[in-house]
Amino acid sequence: MIFLATIVSGAPFLGLLGTVWGVMEAFDSIALSGAQTASIQTLAPGVSAALLTTIAGLVVAIPSVFGYNFLLSTTRRLITELENFASSLADRIELESK
Repeated sequence: MIFLATIVSGAPFLGLLGTVWGVMEAFDSIALSGAQTASIQTLAPGVSAALLTTIAGLVVAIPSVFGYNFLLSTTRRLITELENFASSLADRIELESK
Protein backbone atom coordinates (compact mmCIF):
# COMPACT_ATOMS: atom_id res chain seq x y z
CA MET A 1 0.00 0.00 0.00
CA ILE A 2 2.90 2.35 0.67
CA PHE A 3 4.14 1.74 -2.87
CA LEU A 4 0.71 2.56 -4.36
CA ALA A 5 0.39 5.68 -2.19
CA THR A 6 3.79 6.84 -3.43
CA ILE A 7 2.80 6.25 -7.05
CA VAL A 8 -0.53 8.02 -6.58
CA SER A 9 1.12 11.10 -5.15
CA GLY A 10 4.19 11.11 -7.40
CA ALA A 11 2.88 10.25 -10.87
CA PRO A 12 0.99 13.52 -11.46
CA PHE A 13 4.14 15.45 -10.55
CA LEU A 14 6.18 13.44 -13.03
CA GLY A 15 3.53 14.19 -15.65
CA LEU A 16 3.73 17.88 -14.76
CA LEU A 17 7.52 17.78 -14.98
CA GLY A 18 7.26 16.22 -18.44
CA THR A 19 4.75 18.86 -19.49
CA VAL A 20 7.05 21.67 -18.41
CA TRP A 21 9.99 19.93 -20.08
CA GLY A 22 8.06 19.61 -23.34
CA VAL A 23 7.03 23.26 -23.30
CA MET A 24 10.63 24.26 -22.66
CA GLU A 25 11.67 22.11 -25.65
CA ALA A 26 9.08 23.89 -27.77
CA PHE A 27 10.45 27.29 -26.73
CA ASP A 28 13.99 26.08 -27.33
CA SER A 29 13.14 24.90 -30.84
CA ILE A 30 11.57 28.29 -31.59
CA ALA A 31 14.69 30.04 -30.34
CA LEU A 32 16.99 27.76 -32.36
CA SER A 33 15.00 28.22 -35.54
CA GLY A 34 15.59 31.97 -35.39
CA ALA A 35 12.13 32.66 -36.76
CA GLN A 36 10.16 35.66 -35.58
CA THR A 37 6.95 33.62 -35.49
CA ALA A 38 6.31 30.12 -34.27
CA SER A 39 5.17 27.52 -36.77
CA ILE A 40 3.55 24.19 -36.08
CA GLN A 41 6.72 22.43 -37.28
CA THR A 42 8.78 24.03 -34.53
CA LEU A 43 6.17 23.63 -31.77
CA ALA A 44 4.92 20.12 -32.54
CA PRO A 45 7.76 18.02 -31.05
CA GLY A 46 7.75 19.85 -27.71
CA VAL A 47 3.98 19.93 -27.41
CA SER A 48 3.81 16.26 -28.36
CA ALA A 49 6.32 15.34 -25.64
CA ALA A 50 4.40 17.45 -23.13
CA LEU A 51 1.11 15.73 -23.92
CA LEU A 52 2.64 12.25 -23.87
CA THR A 53 4.18 12.71 -20.44
CA THR A 54 0.94 14.14 -19.07
CA ILE A 55 -0.95 11.12 -20.38
CA ALA A 56 1.68 8.75 -18.98
CA GLY A 57 1.38 10.34 -15.54
CA LEU A 58 -2.40 10.00 -15.61
CA VAL A 59 -2.27 6.43 -16.92
CA VAL A 60 -0.11 5.49 -13.95
CA ALA A 61 -1.91 7.56 -11.29
CA ILE A 62 -5.57 6.74 -12.03
CA PRO A 63 -5.35 2.92 -11.76
CA SER A 64 -3.11 3.32 -8.71
CA VAL A 65 -5.81 5.37 -6.98
CA PHE A 66 -8.37 2.66 -7.62
CA GLY A 67 -6.00 -0.06 -6.41
CA TYR A 68 -5.07 1.91 -3.30
CA ASN A 69 -8.71 2.59 -2.40
CA PHE A 70 -9.60 -1.07 -2.95
CA LEU A 71 -6.77 -2.28 -0.73
CA LEU A 72 -7.57 0.33 1.91
CA SER A 73 -11.24 -0.63 2.11
CA THR A 74 -10.36 -4.35 2.18
CA THR A 75 -7.83 -3.76 4.94
CA ARG A 76 -10.32 -1.76 7.00
CA ARG A 77 -12.94 -4.49 6.61
CA LEU A 78 -10.47 -7.19 7.65
CA ILE A 79 -9.37 -5.15 10.68
CA THR A 80 -12.99 -4.78 11.77
CA GLU A 81 -13.58 -8.51 11.35
CA LEU A 82 -10.43 -9.33 13.34
CA GLU A 83 -11.38 -6.93 16.12
CA ASN A 84 -14.87 -8.44 16.33
CA PHE A 85 -13.41 -11.96 16.40
CA ALA A 86 -10.88 -11.02 19.10
CA SER A 87 -13.63 -9.49 21.21
CA SER A 88 -15.84 -12.54 20.77
CA LEU A 89 -12.96 -14.88 21.59
CA ALA A 90 -12.04 -12.90 24.70
CA ASP A 91 -15.67 -13.00 25.87
CA ARG A 92 -15.85 -16.75 25.28
CA ILE A 93 -12.58 -17.41 27.10
CA GLU A 94 -13.75 -15.27 30.02
CA LEU A 95 -17.08 -17.12 30.27
CA GLU A 96 -15.46 -20.57 30.04
CA SER A 97 -12.81 -19.80 32.66
CA LYS A 98 -15.41 -19.06 35.36
